[in-house]
Amino acid sequence: MTNAELLAEKKARLAKVIALEKPDRTPVILMEDSFCAVHMGVKLSDFCSSLKRENEVMVSSVKAMGPGVDGITAPYGAGNLFPLIFATKVKLPGKELPDNTLWQLDEREIMTVDDYDTIIDKGWGAFQRQYLIEKINYPFDSMMEQLGHGQEFINNFEEAGYLVYSPVVAATVNEQFGGGRSLPKFMRDLFKIPDKVEAALDVIQAETVAVLRQQIRAFKPQVVFLSPARGASAFFSPKLWERFVWKYLKATAEVIIEEGAAADLHIDGDWTRDLEYFKELPKGKCIFETDGTTDIYKIKEVLGDHMAIKGDVSPVLTSLGTPDEVYAYASKIVRDIGPNLILSSGCSLPPNAKVENVKAMISAVTGR
Repeated sequence: MTNAELLAEKKARLAKVIALEKPDRTPVILMEDSFCAVHMGVKLSDFCSSLKRENEVMVSSVKAMGPGVDGITAPYGAGNLFPLIFATKVKLPGKELPDNTLWQLDEREIMTVDDYDTIIDKGWGAFQRQYLIEKINYPFDSMMEQLGHGQEFINNFEEAGYLVYSPVVAATVNEQFGGGRSLPKFMRDLFKIPDKVEAALDVIQAETVAVLRQQIRAFKPQVVFLSPARGASAFFSPKLWERFVWKYLKATAEVIIEEGAAADLHIDGDWTRDLEYFKELPKGKCIFETDGTTDIYKIKEVLGDHMAIKGDVSPVLTSLGTPDEVYAYASKIVRDIGPNLILSSGCSLPPNAKVENVKAMISAVTGR
């Protein structure tokens, strides 16, 4: 079978799972970036030097895992791109951190209350570029130029017979203020000036959704990654969660679906309280991706007949467990969750995950 035929088979397999149909087998999607560097013996400082370098290393790592892998979440790493999502500084290996230390968000209060008014009056796009360059010293223009090579990075995987699961990435707009204001100050703002915060978020939402539509039309992705990150029920009272998280999460997911892609809802933290809300989204058009904090069996109970489920082999298990333990857990969820499961790690594979453990996870689908 040629790589093109393998790729077509993998895309068809994924499409069936998303549509709640029975595939020939459970697809395996690796969510990884820093792990690839360690796997290939590359310093994290070298890995983070450019998106092109990240792509090269990640392609090599996925190839080394063998044809049992259907694809990888994104065609490059996350570390360099976090400021675009969280509006805060990120410390990088080889710069603010030692060569082999994982990147770290350096969250602190950088945005001011006055910035809400600036965003409302002048718009998000102009504010974001100036803010990132002047306040965070982020190489905004260079990063935009690198992101312009996105199709090339996707092609490098597809030519090797692996799909890129979500070449387009989005985040709910509340993350910009949760990072830029800092989460404690943002939470305070929700009580003191909720109307102003919502007005600013509405401005950001309108602009980012317009860009998202353009990206989907350009890349024609099968799936779009949508992260509410710190939007979990555990952080918000129900009324605040509905107004400042669910409102934007639901609206963005609906745009993704309207544009012809499936919405991968990357769910960090415990969302048990609010699982029923996800039934408001169209059936067979979304994937609930759990990091393991929201119990995968509870997700199946509430949403198992409504959307696909992705996860959920934990970073603890892949880094500290044995191959037999990983194989046993992965085999169990493949069996128990059933044909609407996409097997993956719970959030991203950690850099210290053992290669033999990742292979054991894959073998739960392909056989040992």
